[in-house]
Amino acid sequence: MTTTALVTGASGFLGGYVVAELRRHGYRVIAAGRNAAALPSGGPTLVGDLDALAAADEPADVVIHCAGLSTPWGRWEDFAHANVTGTDRVLTYARRNGVRRVVHVSSPSIYAAGRDRIGITEDQVDPGNRLNSYIRSKIAAEDLVQRSRSRDGAPEVVIVRPRGLIGAGDPSLVPRLLDVHDRIGVPLFRDGRVLVDLTAVENVAEGLRLAAEAPGVDGEAFNLTNGDPRTLRALMDSLFAALGRTPRFRRLPVRPVYAAGAVLEAAFGVLPGRPEPPLTRYTVGTIAYSQTLDISKAGRMLGYRPRVTIDDALASYAG
Repeated sequence: MTTTALVTGASGFLGGYVVAELRRHGYRVIAAGRNAAALPSGGPTLVGDLDALAAADEPADVVIHCAGLSTPWGRWEDFAHANVTGTDRVLTYARRNGVRRVVHVSSPSIYAAGRDRIGITEDQVDPGNRLNSYIRSKIAAEDLVQRSRSRDGAPEVVIVRPRGLIGAGDPSLVPRLLDVHDRIGVPLFRDGRVLVDLTAVENVAEGLRLAAEAPGVDGEAFNLTNGDPRTLRALMDSLFAALGRTPRFRRLPVRPVYAAGAVLEAAFGVLPGRPEPPLTRYTVGTIAYSQTLDISKAGRMLGYRPRVTIDDALASYAG
């Protein structure tokens, strides 16, 4: 019997790869998203936001919830609606339509801190982390997902935290780096020795499929990376080599720049419209401090093994 999966955020970077991964493995996929023109073709679609999804009568066996608002700056109200209320709408849809399991895409941003963190395991989360509104919303969404398990008719839930998605079509991570590079050069803290964990988007898509299929994982959370942390300097050298360019670096001190991020956040937070500051503590922290994730749990319980290498993912982005 064919399994039906509904993928939210199917018009986005990760969602598109998830749809393709599921179809390759024989799923009937309902691609859900707001942008009809950007939804993958070749199968049923559901056009609308997550509020509309909650009222939809469209039976499915599993949901992979990729939709969400992901950016280092913004209003709490926007993050709360997109990532917390939106997740609640997905759970409502799941209960109404007899969904067996919801795979919720969270973020390892919830581990962020102004210090090095190596080999982080899934239980090492500070629920009081308030570094930015995005992190707050992802922690709240995970809490909502876990609490939903106590409701009658609730589906199983699995939480997945993929780190630093890269690959062909990346609209965010590499383009942001290239923009900074072209303006001022890539900021280089601590001589570029900071360790960075990235994940080929194809590996994330496979990990999400495995999370939808594995038995005995209700209520579990899983880190996903390529399991190949590298120094920021080495990653930048590899990326620019793939692009056929020579990188330009700007060496900066960690503590004064991190403190400047806090000052800019406070200043821009009271300006009309709350524009994004040129620097935040979160963005500084992602390249000034090492953060690597332990993926052994995903290997043990999901059978996850990264197949696409970091070098292949960088080459595919470069085209």
